Amino acid sequence: MNGEEENFLFETCAKWAQHMSTPLLCNFVPIASNGMTSNSDTYDRKIELKALDDAKTGVKGLVDAGIENIPRIFRHQNTKDPTFIHHHQPISGDGESIPIIDLEESSGSKRGDVVDQVRRSCEEWGFFQVVNHGIPVNVLERMIEGVREFHELDGEVKKEWDIIIEYSKKVKRLGFILFELISEALGLSTNHLIEMGCGDGLISFGHYYPPCPQPELVLGTTEHTDSSFFTILLQDQLGGLQVLHQDHWYNVTPIPGALVINLGDLMQLISNDKFISVTHRVVAKNVGPRISIASFFRTYGQQEMSSRVYGPLKELISEQNPPHYKETSVKDFVTHYYMKGLNGISALEHLKL
Repeated sequence: MNGEEENFLFETCAKWAQHMSTPLLCNFVPIASNGMTSNSDTYDRKIELKALDDAKTGVKGLVDAGIENIPRIFRHQNTKDPTFIHHHQPISGDGESIPIIDLEESSGSKRGDVVDQVRRSCEEWGFFQVVNHGIPVNVLERMIEGVREFHELDGEVKKEWDIIIEYSKKVKRLGFILFELISEALGLSTNHLIEMGCGDGLISFGHYYPPCPQPELVLGTTEHTDSSFFTILLQDQLGGLQVLHQDHWYNVTPIPGALVINLGDLMQLISNDKFISVTHRVVAKNVGPRISIASFFRTYGQQEMSSRVYGPLKELISEQNPPHYKETSVKDFVTHYYMKGLNGISALEHLKL
């Protein structure tokens, strides 16, 4: 692996498995609230979490053991509220979802139309899917299968797959195309965001959501926004991703060969709220496993890139449109993002002027 390839960091929630005799294979578990309560006076959440961690088998180990009732540590705190289930039902049907953008004409005479679609999607939704993006379907399928196989291995040492490097290179290339389109959609020069270094950092996570025996009690991933400039998501056909749009939840219906793009907090920051980072979540299902690969463009992980400072772009602010946020280093912002947890509150709140 050369220096360029080393920049493509691929992590999974089973990363500990490379050093364990029994792998940790998980990720349908929500980050539960510290305020979760139980009818039992003997319930100690920290002890139960430690017991699960010590077992080194994770959630998949529970599923493989035939679990029928979700342990208390994974249950959503609001499940006793009769409105919980209804609140979590999306209003969109199979024919209604986030915008779909065809990138085939992004380098042709219709580029302006594509830029307009990107602009509207970024302003109104903060989410869209792209087709004809240049990544072959067989690469997408091999990546999904590679993550599935990794998570379903026994305790043997995990091997590396060439598909990880191949996929990362192609995602990096697609990311630069999207940065160019978003730059133009902001009224900037084509290479503006790239020259700012927004596309220098890429990190990917392979998620494995086992079937959940009581999906009505949990969320696969709780409500949150991403800390990145934007995220490129490859998902299988099971679905489960939902987007909050105008106070209603919408399903992101999987489209074969398509990739989901969602803007993150750093993009909302530098665009001074022109483009939005939108709350989303993953609902648990009793079928699966669900596989997804999320690739985050954010300059975090290397000292030089982590120390970069970003704020509202001077090209986008004026007396009529003053800056909405303070500047921040990527390191400080991401540290705050993880310290606050996935609590449904934007990490941008503490930067507001």
